[in-house]
Amino acid sequence: MIVWINGAFGAGKTTTARELIDLIPNSTLFDPELIGGELSYLLPPKRLAEVTDFQDLPIWRRLVVDTAAALLAELGGVLVVPMTLLRQEYRDEIFGGLASRRIPVRHVLLAPAETILRARIASRDVPPDIPDGEIRIRQWSYDHIEPYQAALGSWLTSDAHLVDNGPLTPYETAVRIAEAVRTGDAPVCDIVQSPEPTSETVASGVLLFDEQDRVLLVDPTYKPGWEFPGGVVESGEAPARAGIREVAEETGIRLQEVPRLLVVDWEPPAPPGYGGLRLLYDGGRLDSGEARQVLLPGPELRDWRFVTEAEAASLLPPVRYERLRWALRARERGAALYLEAGVPVG
Repeated sequence: MIVWINGAFGAGKTTTARELIDLIPNSTLFDPELIGGELSYLLPPKRLAEVTDFQDLPIWRRLVVDTAAALLAELGGVLVVPMTLLRQEYRDEIFGGLASRRIPVRHVLLAPAETILRARIASRDVPPDIPDGEIRIRQWSYDHIEPYQAALGSWLTSDAHLVDNGPLTPYETAVRIAEAVRTGDAPVCDIVQSPEPTSETVASGVLLFDEQDRVLLVDPTYKPGWEFPGGVVESGEAPARAGIREVAEETGIRLQEVPRLLVVDWEPPAPPGYGGLRLLYDGGRLDSGEARQVLLPGPELRDWRFVTEAEAASLLPPVRYERLRWALRARERGAALYLEAGVPVG
């Protein structure tokens, strides 16, 4: 299990985490900031210059999941993780990756009043060996108060167990968290648990259109980027039937006919992924009444929308967008296409 301590910079996450490992039996402190520090040595300066925060590096988010899983496999027990996560898509990606490894996460948010938060930032110790550290580090913390407040008003309060640690010492805060974990007041984060593939997979997606011929996309909570309704074909299941099943599970829409195949795309392996065959089907056009009946099933999907082809370009990862682009061409021509990595072959 993981106890993830979230909160703004300066909220007291690390000092609380150090107290907490003495209160939760067989627990270990894991600070993902160490991974960010190592990446500053491992990655070329050009790549590092492309981001202002190591959380924006996909490799950091992947290594956080992999390292946490490896530590739990080695040590067992509980990992206490003090780390600020203010972008919901990053939380989804990391917690979804942990869930896929069957690692439950209890998400705790330290939420002192802003006046207390600013006072703590002003008084925090800054390592003397960092050039201009006092200005840079404190300003960094101040600059992230606004994004923290935005996250607090949109998703953090519904996702995490809140602890107002403004009037509390780190030890008192840790006692509150340990008790919430023990009693279940800090519940396991409700996020889909999709097992990670161990070999190549076959996945079926279904394109659904509204009366303006815009295509339906969904926003999964367990991985970055938007997607088509669909999922992995189960053992012994017909791919088209898998698409019908996934559409019903994800959107509540029950297709009456087997959808027409538009694209078969071979996705090459890109470690840690295994790749495999990706099929897209034409699920047809929904009338306005059917479109209004789209439902999202709990933790698996966060949002849905109908988009034009141009709008999809800014939402889908590049390979998925290319798959969509050629599927739309196949729909226009009435003939299925075979792709490799999103590129037509033959």
